Amino acid sequence: MKYRPLGRTGRQVSVIGLGTMTWGQQNTEADAHAQLDAAIEAGVNFVDTAEMYPVPPRPETQGATERHIGTWLRQGGRRDKIVLATKAAGPSRTAQRPSHIRGGATSFTRQNLEHALNDSLARLQTDHVDLYQLHWPDRTTNTFGQRGYTHAPDEETVPIEETLEALAGLVQAGKVRHVGVSNETPWGLARFLQLAEARGLPRVASIQNAYNLVNRGFETGLSEFARRDDVGLLAYSPLAMGSLSGKYLAGARPPGARITLFDRFGRYKAEPVERATCAYVTLFRRHGLDPAQAALAFVNSRPFVTSTLIGATTLEQLAANIASVDLVLSDEVLAGIEAIQDRYPNPAS
Repeated sequence: MKYRPLGRTGRQVSVIGLGTMTWGQQNTEADAHAQLDAAIEAGVNFVDTAEMYPVPPRPETQGATERHIGTWLRQGGRRDKIVLATKAAGPSRTAQRPSHIRGGATSFTRQNLEHALNDSLARLQTDHVDLYQLHWPDRTTNTFGQRGYTHAPDEETVPIEETLEALAGLVQAGKVRHVGVSNETPWGLARFLQLAEARGLPRVASIQNAYNLVNRGFETGLSEFARRDDVGLLAYSPLAMGSLSGKYLAGARPPGARITLFDRFGRYKAEPVERATCAYVTLFRRHGLDPAQAALAFVNSRPFVTSTLIGATTLEQLAANIASVDLVLSDEVLAGIEAIQDRYPNPAS
């Protein structure tokens, strides 16, 4: 395994991070424990979850993912082996954002964040998390594939300064080591950094946004923060919900696969995405590469990526995904990727 700095925290995290959002929906508690064991054995030390998980979010399953991690921690006594990250859900302002969490009290106030964290710690059976992230902004933004500028000037939002002060209280209480953002915009990240520096508040260590071969939007506007401000990307959906493995091409819907089971991942089903995916899969196979591993290797190789968050429903998938850390793409393959990107620019952004 390879490791990279988590912002300016002094912590090192594995280039491959373990995503968990299927646990409690597609994966059982036993599956979750087996994946954790296998990942740790392979050198993975970064585990990412959220109070909202599993996905799709439902009242009946909410919190199950954290509970599965908690029982593993209780049984194994390996809290010091992992950098544990979770997220607080934000306000529900669109159909894509759940409204059932904490009775809808999800704006980023001090009271709500304390409530969210204490509930997460109880489910995780630990006294602290290493990275506490805001799952999406308190304000209206274009998240989860939404297009078109959606600024709502009259909406009531919690000021970022107030949210940072609330997070500072959690850090001072010893319940949170470091803080991060997710599904954030360039303006939002800049504002968090500006206020942290000016007011002596916790500095954002990372940003967790979608990034993959069919959605490279992070490169414009956000990637520069990694180099200039040491806020690296925790890349989620690096396989575009499994699409870049090629398993959905030509209308295929394998039993038990996420896009087969659930309707909420529409941005990865569009015709332009399929055309681009077909081109990437063809390129990789022509060079004798497994498409999924090659797609992950591309994300791993980006200088602004801190950790690539992989998800798997089987141990076989998990092992193959972790092995991508050792795959180095040739200059010819990288040139082929850029040619495809020129032809089909970010169809799933």
